[in-house]
Amino acid sequence: MEIRKSSEDYLEAMLMMKEKHGFIRSIDVAGQLGVTKPSVSYATKRLRENGFITMDRDGLITLTESGMEIADKIYTRHKILTEFFIDLGVDPETSREDACKIEHDLSEDTFSALCRLAVKVNPKNVPHS
Repeated sequence: MEIRKSSEDYLEAMLMMKEKHGFIRSIDVAGQLGVTKPSVSYATKRLRENGFITMDRDGLITLTESGMEIADKIYTRHKILTEFFIDLGVDPETSREDACKIEHDLSEDTFSALCRLAVKVNPKNVPHS
């Protein structure tokens, strides 16, 4: 199933919220992504319909197995790319922004090659993609 970049961004933000707070609320996702609450409502409806998340009566969001798989893949890419750019001397904020721009578009082959290079640049980088 083809998933849109915006859906990947929402799933990634949800995973980040889960790691940060231990729970996921729509308002936190809106703040993380800098979007309106109605935008999050629309996105969560579509993500629920596609089986990537569930929501309980209190509005707490849970990533399903398939949602977690996508979120983890994108978030892992984001972290590895960010660290690689920082290791290259790019400031952290620009590194995070640039990682966010390209994390969706790199092929598996290119990302794997970049991971191999990242380990050469900084042996502490241990990709687990």
